[in-house]
Amino acid sequence: MAPTADIIIIGAGISGLAAGCYAQMNGYRSIIFEASDLPGGLCTARSHQNYTFDGGIHYIFGTGPGQPFYSLWQELGAVPELEFVNQSEFMQIRGSQGEVLRVHSQPDQLQAHLLELAPEDAKLIEGFCKGVRKFKEFDLSMLQQKPKSLMTAADWARLGKQVLPFMGVLGKWSQLSLRDLAAQAKNPFLRRAMPHMFAWPDVPVMVGMSLLAYLDNGNAGFPVGGALSFTNAIEQRYLALGGEIYYSAPVERVLVENDQAVGVRLTTGEEHRAERVLSACDGRRTIFDLLKGKYINRRIEKLYDGHLPLHSQFQVSLGVAMDFAQQPAWVTHLLEEPVAIAGQDHCEIGVKHYGFDPSLAPPGKSVVSLMLTTHYHDWQTRYNDGTPSRDAEMLIDRMEAFYPGLRAAIECMSVTTPLSLEKATGNWQGASSGWLLTKDTLPLMIKGVPKRLPGLDHFYMVSQWTEPGGSLPIVALSGRNMVAEICREDGRTFEVSVPN
Repeated sequence: MAPTADIIIIGAGISGLAAGCYAQMNGYRSIIFEASDLPGGLCTARSHQNYTFDGGIHYIFGTGPGQPFYSLWQELGAVPELEFVNQSEFMQIRGSQGEVLRVHSQPDQLQAHLLELAPEDAKLIEGFCKGVRKFKEFDLSMLQQKPKSLMTAADWARLGKQVLPFMGVLGKWSQLSLRDLAAQAKNPFLRRAMPHMFAWPDVPVMVGMSLLAYLDNGNAGFPVGGALSFTNAIEQRYLALGGEIYYSAPVERVLVENDQAVGVRLTTGEEHRAERVLSACDGRRTIFDLLKGKYINRRIEKLYDGHLPLHSQFQVSLGVAMDFAQQPAWVTHLLEEPVAIAGQDHCEIGVKHYGFDPSLAPPGKSVVSLMLTTHYHDWQTRYNDGTPSRDAEMLIDRMEAFYPGLRAAIECMSVTTPLSLEKATGNWQGASSGWLLTKDTLPLMIKGVPKRLPGLDHFYMVSQWTEPGGSLPIVALSGRNMVAEICREDGRTFEVSVPN
């Protein structure tokens, strides 16, 4: 059978769409096969009774003109077409005795607030806020703009010169987690609240600092219309470049002949041929299901043996006939009495509403998400007996104390567990960002994960599973950089364009 495309891409998430866009920009004919009926992968949303439940985006780096990653989204058609909302306060953490930690994005404002809250921790607070100010000048994108295999000696020298002024803060704050930093606090509430400032306690402090710095720079906005509006913009860019997408078309097998990828077989039995195959879907499924584990080595086996941390959530999305616009957009409630979810006690519940984007709910009403971090194995023996609904009800009951009238105002609800997310997206163990970025996995992110498999030619991998820690610009750059490497293989000059 003759090839039907130059490149077949498995998955229409952000990395797959980005790879498709850059393939088309460089003269390759690409086709994307997507298992779902919508683009975006994890970066998507669903509508329920005029409410849009968005589970994929809290913020996007690169939304500020002239800021790091902005040119990437410009090439992919997402900016400046979309409108973005910038938050001056990222989150609040509320204690059981009425204490409140406000995570202001502006470092001077954050420092003044924290000093008022915990004057005995002045040295710790001043050091943290000094780091945020330093990261306002740091360009994260310079670490990812070019594939390492294409870096010349001059490129490495230039990168070293750019990074040199930041070596002190990178060395200090990359090896310290937020949990570690909080343990140094003298104030009891600060010690309990600080680990939750950026939604997971084991995040390296430098990551949280970068987030606050980019928020303050106006470079970490939320797209009006949510994840789907953002994804649709990139999908339209891909289609305008001449690409093809087939939805509800799950891939069953990567076709291999003489240790060379030659196409894919869909679950319908249809086969499609191409000169190259690029997987932009779940890494474990790609390696051990689509390729039956035939092209691995010890390093790849170890990556997927389950020892690396994953981030998964239990999320209850509500459409409520209440106006939350005057409430903080995101609050983590520290509970005096834990709540048992999937058989495990939890002492923190995150509540996020989207009142800052009125397009997601009818006038005077709100989309509200109740969130907590959980583990895949806690749900494996409980999912089929209706437990998610019971646990959702328990979560709502506990939040009724903080938001009186919440239960009576509910008009629709959607419940997501690690198991249901795995089923819907194919992501291993319902991981929302691949492997969790911690101080221990940070070196893995810097070193990178193999994007080719040993012994298999004309096959490539991109996605959050090849870029530990995920994040939308990083996975989009993985698609961009892989096409740049393919161009090098073919002796072509890698080219980019910006839509008119």
